[in-house]
Amino acid sequence: MLARLMFAYVDFAARKGLVEDADEETSAKDRRHGARRTGVQGETYAYWYLRRHGYIVVAKNYRRAGMKAEIDMIAYDGRVLAFVEVKTRSTKEQWPANPEEAVDSEKRRHLVRMARQCLRERHSGSDAYRFDILAIECRPGSHPEVRLHKGAFGESDN
Repeated sequence: MLARLMFAYVDFAARKGLVEDADEETSAKDRRHGARRTGVQGETYAYWYLRRHGYIVVAKNYRRAGMKAEIDMIAYDGRVLAFVEVKTRSTKEQWPANPEEAVDSEKRRHLVRMARQCLRERHSGSDAYRFDILAIECRPGSHPEVRLHKGAFGESDN
C-alpha cells in the first residue's frame, strides 16, 4: 500500500517531467550537474516504479572496492533476484538515443562481475537471478516514459 501511495506521489510530481529545459548557453559544468541530478531523479522514480510493480528492493547503488561498476538496484521480483540497471535520458540528442542502448557489452560485463560478487557475498549462488534494464525517457514538460525490460541480457551475452 505504501509503495502505491509513494509511486502515485512521485508520478504526480513528475507529470511535467523530471528535468527542466536547459538553454544553449549552459556551461559544461552545469550540464554535468544537470545530468547527475537527472540520474538521481530517475533512480528515485525507478525505485518507486519497481516497488509499485511488486519488486522488493534490497540494495541501491551496490559497489565493491576495486571494481569499476555499480549496480543501481538489486531487488526481488517474486523469487527471482533482479539486478536492475536504470538508464535515464532527458533528450533525444543524447547518444545513444534510447536509454537501453547505453548498456553495451562492456557495461554488461561489469554488471555480471558485480552480480557474481554480490551472489558470493550473499551465499546465494544457486538462487535464480536475472538482469533487468529500466529505461526512463523524460522531456521537459512531459510525463516520463518508462520501459522495463525483464531479463534484458544474461551472463552469456557479454
